[in-house]
Amino acid sequence: MAIESWLTKVRSAIISSKPSPSSSSSSSWRSKTVGILALEVATLMSKLVHLWRSLADAALARLRHHLINLDGVRKLVSHHDAALLALACAELTDALRVAAHSVAALATRCADPFLRDFADAFADFADTGRDPHRWVSTWKDMDSRAHKMDKQVAATSALRTAMEDLADAEHGLRKLLQTSSSRRLSATNISLAAEQQQLIFAKKQEVKHLKQTSLWSSTFDAVVSSLARAAFTILARIKLVFGAAHDHRPTTTPLHRSLTLSSAVHPSSVDVQVQPPVSRKSMSMDMGMGEALYLERQRQSGLLERSAAALVPPPGTLGAAALAPRYAWVIISIERMARSPRLVGAEERDELYGMLTASVRAQLRARLRGTVAAAEPGLAGQWRAAVGGILEWLAPMAHATVRWQAERSLEQQRKTTREMETQTLVVQTLQMAERGKVEAAVAELLVGLNYLCRFHKEITTCRTRTCHHDDAP
Repeated sequence: MAIESWLTKVRSAIISSKPSPSSSSSSSWRSKTVGILALEVATLMSKLVHLWRSLADAALARLRHHLINLDGVRKLVSHHDAALLALACAELTDALRVAAHSVAALATRCADPFLRDFADAFADFADTGRDPHRWVSTWKDMDSRAHKMDKQVAATSALRTAMEDLADAEHGLRKLLQTSSSRRLSATNISLAAEQQQLIFAKKQEVKHLKQTSLWSSTFDAVVSSLARAAFTILARIKLVFGAAHDHRPTTTPLHRSLTLSSAVHPSSVDVQVQPPVSRKSMSMDMGMGEALYLERQRQSGLLERSAAALVPPPGTLGAAALAPRYAWVIISIERMARSPRLVGAEERDELYGMLTASVRAQLRARLRGTVAAAEPGLAGQWRAAVGGILEWLAPMAHATVRWQAERSLEQQRKTTREMETQTLVVQTLQMAERGKVEAAVAELLVGLNYLCRFHKEITTCRTRTCHHDDAP
């Protein structure tokens, strides 16, 4: 009877611990605390902190002196600093626009009327610079707020883990009790059930503590106030460092230079002539990046709206044709094969050929038609150098494209700042790259890879024949 009574209490405790769906949803809406929305708020908070740190002097210096001066970016996207910086600015601004939209959704639950008016206030600040609520913070205050946000996010992340562990423990105990009757419950199972119940008790205490110290118990007013100040301060920082408040209108010229290809036998020069890189002299990040950053097409609407428009890939780019990820994997596959051309088999070549678009296949057929080059070490060396030279500037953009796509996947977007890797900017990727130039470079790589594979195959065949001849009686 004692065991039966104990089992009854355990089952009752498990059932009573499960919240009613109807009551939880209604109380969540009427409650002044964030509650279950804490997990979503933590992700939003992480994104704002990540954006803020993406605008630090060190990050901006890396953008200004390294990212926009990458050879691949200069060859395939643009060699104009203004266009490249405008693209980076648009991406950061658009990320803030999306985050601000989520803040506005939370603001509707606030008691403070000023906070409920966040959406209109933010749009007005973006276009006019008016900040009647004084939500723009100093650098020191924002850094302090970001540090506090980090702690809140960490506590909420720990709460999520603890809640998942608690759910698993309760499921395990429930399953154990379902498979065992009170009369046939063995001593081992009784011991396991007791241990599981102790674990559940400890996890409940941990969850209770974390709910009190995390965003779960924060009020909507407190959370939205912090998020609103962060959003205003980040936008003010973007305007300051990128000069979005200035009305410069640079004249940009299309990139007409193409890759000049020679015959399929000898490697061609695919090095596009570019303007000399800008000076690496030290500069004030607050003043030096404010010159000529917004293109003419960005002047047609408000700041937030035109940031999204600026990220639409122009005609003639891989992004416009939705081919950036496909070409990225083609280039990465070529890079892998180029490391060990002697190991490339027919199956791998067929798989690579199946990844090619019709336009690249046509270029490849034209380049290889009627060319039968002998396996010469000197020519193989030239092709090896040519392929390596192209991959040196093209492969980083391919890898960045894969990262950029992954970072924007639904699963990755749910991660917090502590779980995310360094953000990849679209300017580093093939998204805005000229399709013609990329296809010409890929065709050149394929011709070179074809020769290198054939060279190693002929060398291997020659050595095999020599060995057979030496072994003959």
